[in-house]
Amino acid sequence: MLPTTSKGRTSSNARPNSPFPHYLRRIVKWQQMDIEYTFWQMLHLCTSPKVVYQHTKYHKQTKNQWARDDPAFVVICSLLLVVSTSAYCAAYDHSVGHAVYVVLSVLLFHLLMTGAILATCCWFLTNNYLREEVPNSHVVEQRVEWLYAFDVHCNSFFPMFVLLYVIHYFLSPLLIAHGFIPVLLSNLLFMVAASYYHYLNFLGYDVLPFLERTTFFLYPIGVVIVLSPILILIGFNPSRYVMNMYFSQLE
Repeated sequence: MLPTTSKGRTSSNARPNSPFPHYLRRIVKWQQMDIEYTFWQMLHLCTSPKVVYQHTKYHKQTKNQWARDDPAFVVICSLLLVVSTSAYCAAYDHSVGHAVYVVLSVLLFHLLMTGAILATCCWFLTNNYLREEVPNSHVVEQRVEWLYAFDVHCNSFFPMFVLLYVIHYFLSPLLIAHGFIPVLLSNLLFMVAASYYHYLNFLGYDVLPFLERTTFFLYPIGVVIVLSPILILIGFNPSRYVMNMYFSQLE
């Protein structure tokens, strides 16, 4: 049986270079991406996310890194986001130029820029405050890879994408209407999406054996649950708010 910890010099030289350049180079090489496995991950992130992170442990054992070395998940998620945003533009926008702006802004801001910011915050937090202390000098100190933190965000984002970009699209005629029922349904949909995002965030870091107090990532769910009834009582409709950000002709 292989040891769970490694000794000084051999492990420290196992991966001398960052995997990030190799990851970026593979983005333009579609034939090297494992598309079937990516869709398997996406399905199970919505149905049984613990299975996905169990496979993350296997990836660590075989590739000696927690992060994916295959950018297929990010590429496919980006393509799906472009398709769904284009569908919104076809239904609610009347300008091709503005539609292109909306698609690019959603792709760059919602997935990539926001993901990079959240991943950086979680990467900094976990490495500086949530890591277990190394018991002795013979055990290699483990750290959360930034690319893994970005993977966790992408994993957490996909079910939220299904709820707030796909299901929301088909329900949007009802959700953007006036009245209490649209306000209630819209807030419930956003509450479930945000809560599931943070739950998957928790699973992503809880699987790392060198982190402790990972329940910290569940705390935002409590905030969401407390905030949602307040928003319902004051009549705030998040669907109308978001749609008006991009398609101001809503009445």
